[in-house]
Amino acid sequence: MLSDRDRIFTNLYGFEGADLESARRRGNWDGTKKLLDLGPEAIVDIMKKSGLRGRGGAGFPTGLKWSFMPKQVDPARPHYLVINADESEPGTCKDRDILRNDPHTLVEGALVASFAMRAHVAYIYVRGEFIREREALQRAVDEAYAARLIGKDNVHGWPFDLYVHHGAGAYICGEETALLESLEGKKGQPRLKPPFPANMGLYGCPTTVNNVESIAVAPTILRRGAEWFAGIGRPNNTGTKVFCISGHVNKPCNVEEAMGIPLKELIEKHAGGVRGGWDNLLAVIPGGASVPLIPKSVCDDILMDFDSLKAAQTGLGTAAVIVMDKSTDIVKAIQRLSYFYKHESCGQCTPCREGTGWMWRVMTRLQQGRAAVDEIDLLQEVTKQVEGHTICALGDAAAWPIQGLIRHFRPELERRIREYGALKAAE
Repeated sequence: MLSDRDRIFTNLYGFEGADLESARRRGNWDGTKKLLDLGPEAIVDIMKKSGLRGRGGAGFPTGLKWSFMPKQVDPARPHYLVINADESEPGTCKDRDILRNDPHTLVEGALVASFAMRAHVAYIYVRGEFIREREALQRAVDEAYAARLIGKDNVHGWPFDLYVHHGAGAYICGEETALLESLEGKKGQPRLKPPFPANMGLYGCPTTVNNVESIAVAPTILRRGAEWFAGIGRPNNTGTKVFCISGHVNKPCNVEEAMGIPLKELIEKHAGGVRGGWDNLLAVIPGGASVPLIPKSVCDDILMDFDSLKAAQTGLGTAAVIVMDKSTDIVKAIQRLSYFYKHESCGQCTPCREGTGWMWRVMTRLQQGRAAVDEIDLLQEVTKQVEGHTICALGDAAAWPIQGLIRHFRPELERRIREYGALKAAE
């Protein structure tokens, strides 16, 4: 269990003020000039050694991502940092609390990360539904400008402008290249890669897109050292992570914990346990709606980190733990997620545009039992045709919940079909 002295987000619950003075008391903006004096290469090197992996879902090494930015800056093609605060993954609300209660961690992180990538401008793209969060973030940005912590002529000696951009509530804009399209004023549709954003991103210039949590932890890692961060968790799965626990638990919450904490310990120590006790657990979606669910038998011993969950054929994703007890209609739950992905598909790729609607319609019939048993295999086959065949990962996100359902709850699907068939035969 993580000790309080190792927590990075010390105001996650908003018990103290989100203002600059309160943030400084918590240690933000402490010796930031010394961090910049390390130089871009040293900062990137420390981030690499810390083992920090992207907290937005993909888990790509953050320091490595920063190192992809060109070392020389072409005056005609300035560098940009874009921070992804378009937190739209169902079950996920970690960035929301950072923006609302601890925004100066992000503002300071934006300065440090931009310096490391030789960028003088950063944009924070905030989810359309986040109104109060955007206002809190904008206040923090305004305070930082007023105190000359950022701006053209700031006390740190690195000219830096930070802009808050409000999206319009599209899930697809959480994908980094769709976010860049939206930021440029175009329809939010993912771009083909290559070229990657580090070569041709915002306005055709070198750009890095990072999640809020990935950027906000950077100053603390630099202050306390790569070894400190790397010493928390397990190899290749290091550091602290904000977990969002929701669903059928006694105390739904956000909590910053060590990577690799057992799922059972996470739920019982921080969320008051499963409603009705651990034995009443049916399944858990461990990383936001787009990763496959795992049944209780897997939940008993699983560790909450990238590699452990991948080995269990699911993923850490955004670390949004959605708990479902035995009162849950598991087929209806996955059918509801199928509708979400059908609704949020941008329609650019045929497998996703056609497949998400088809999968939702089949899931609707399976939920009611109005299907044949061999349609389960057909549905599984179609999810494989959608997965990995689209420009972005929304096709995968639509396919994986269904694959998890079939993998672990096929008998439930077959039972519904049998019961419906028996009912029809008796009529």
